[in-house]
Amino acid sequence: MTLNQEPFPLPLTGLRVLDVTHIIAGPFCSMILADMGAEVIKIERPGTGERSRINTPFIENDGGKVSARYLGVNRNKKSVSMDLRDPRCKSAFENMVRAGDVLLDNWGPGALSRLGLGYDRLREINPAIIYASLTGYGDPLAGREGPYSYWPANNPCVQGMGGWMEITGASGGPPQMVGDNIGDSVPGVWTALGIMMALESRHKTGLGQQVDMSMYDCMVAHTTSSMPLYQSSGEVSGRARENMFSAQLVLKAQDGYVVLAGAGDEEKWVAMWKLLGRDDLLNDPRYLGLGISGQFYFDHIVPTIEEWSQHLSKADVTQKLTEIGFSMGMVQNVADLDKCPHLEARGMFVETGDTIGGRFRTVNTPIRLTGCPDTPQNAPPLVGEHNVELLSSIGGVSAEELAQMKADGVI
Repeated sequence: MTLNQEPFPLPLTGLRVLDVTHIIAGPFCSMILADMGAEVIKIERPGTGERSRINTPFIENDGGKVSARYLGVNRNKKSVSMDLRDPRCKSAFENMVRAGDVLLDNWGPGALSRLGLGYDRLREINPAIIYASLTGYGDPLAGREGPYSYWPANNPCVQGMGGWMEITGASGGPPQMVGDNIGDSVPGVWTALGIMMALESRHKTGLGQQVDMSMYDCMVAHTTSSMPLYQSSGEVSGRARENMFSAQLVLKAQDGYVVLAGAGDEEKWVAMWKLLGRDDLLNDPRYLGLGISGQFYFDHIVPTIEEWSQHLSKADVTQKLTEIGFSMGMVQNVADLDKCPHLEARGMFVETGDTIGGRFRTVNTPIRLTGCPDTPQNAPPLVGEHNVELLSSIGGVSAEELAQMKADGVI
């Protein structure tokens, strides 16, 4: 963007998304859309709201308490509470579908169909609607039913099913999950991409379609090392350390660990042994990575490097080895991330209201559009916070009906 040029609008400004999701996967997807300018309207249960509102840990003060996990994935959204089993709410919801562009659902296979709001009904109401269903194993009603289609799923299930746990954990130990909710967030990202592809198709045809997203499919799509290895050699990746030696070595530093990547270049080994004052190793081809197994790395090379690295901070080790050509990284925890100067410079944190009078710091969407303004920083909504605004407009509910529906506890 040139100097003095007005910023472009955020790319999804004017897009209306009905967000019928809960927990992490669906809300993570809709948060990406909201951060990019879409009007995202959460459809929640009256009173309690969606399930992540009751998930620990909580932030508490005199104004009450709120789930930190809910705050983490629901910024920049609006909330309408309605009981879709009630005919009045169902009618208002259908009016909102008429005015919407996207409907995102992760309630599970057939949940909306059981309410009479399956895709056949949705496209009858609005032929241009994009219906994105995010389920564990795909929506069987979308035409590709498999033997697992009706299984429930969550983050641990799809990490295990998708091949990730089998290659994660200590050598000889049991399979382990990757520590955070990647089984939810990875499918959330793919679903956002699928929605954008469907919108591009709509630009060409004028018609919407269903985006049938499977958490399982998304996790398998990321087996970008282990699946090619199997297809080329028949070898099944496991948790043995030697499976990873050419990609990464974990080294002990004074205040934690660093990871050294791409350890196969002979010239880099020469430079490193000179840096460490170990010229005596230069005539031994094993210490230049030649003709050795993974076990030699762990039994000899790593301990030799650690004689030096354990006396330096992980920042110093990373800096010195980066300067001689290695790809290095520090092993960081979330406290390290929170105070990382690089992430701060990149704008990777946002602060919003926490809905109970305080502030909440969370991780930003990593998309950088240099011609657009920064992502908005609106607080996540209270349950039903936008009932009057939205139900009396796009929902088509009169003030009298709204009052009666509230008295009846259906909104």
